[in-house]
Amino acid sequence: MEILEKLFGTEARVKILRLFLFNTEQAFGAEDIASRAKVTPKEFKEHIAVFEKIGLVKRKQVTQEVSKKKGKKISIKKLRVTGWYLDASFPYLLALKNLLITVSMKTHEDIAKHFGPVGKIRAVIVSGIFIQDWESRVDLLIVADNLKPASLEKSIKSLEAEIGKEIRYAAFETPDFQYRLGVYDKLIRDILDFPHVKVVDKIGIVH
Repeated sequence: MEILEKLFGTEARVKILRLFLFNTEQAFGAEDIASRAKVTPKEFKEHIAVFEKIGLVKRKQVTQEVSKKKGKKISIKKLRVTGWYLDASFPYLLALKNLLITVSMKTHEDIAKHFGPVGKIRAVIVSGIFIQDWESRVDLLIVADNLKPASLEKSIKSLEAEIGKEIRYAAFETPDFQYRLGVYDKLIRDILDFPHVKVVDKIGIVH
């Protein structure tokens, strides 16, 4: 069977695949993988075996925290368990990353609409994973009047759940952003001086 046929079979397989591809520096134990990818232990065992067979992941011992509740007390123990990590030498890593992010990604316009509830949006700039630039420091910049932190956090978590990866973002009230822009703030320059797309710009950002 071809590698692609083995990789893409079920939704559970794609979820586990996405977890490894978008968290390249981490190793995960079985329980952690099942929990984060929201798959059953049976699904995990089936798909991790496939990934090992084709050389996508390798095994290593990892430390995993396990919490146990006894009455009102919760104790946390650290255990050494078998874990798995992404093999960086797998020949199709970049192609797989780009494919998965493209398939699961909203359009840039949909991303802007997604953050409508967080305040009066003045600017939305996407970079990083949203334009398949894996080395970028930030994936998303949001500028708004009357920014609502709770709504922002909820919107970010919702988008992360759809994509399958933690989003690196920065959010500012409009006056704060304009001040930072004027003094050449390093974070702002790290976004504007590198590949990005201005999805919304009601400020007239010049860079």
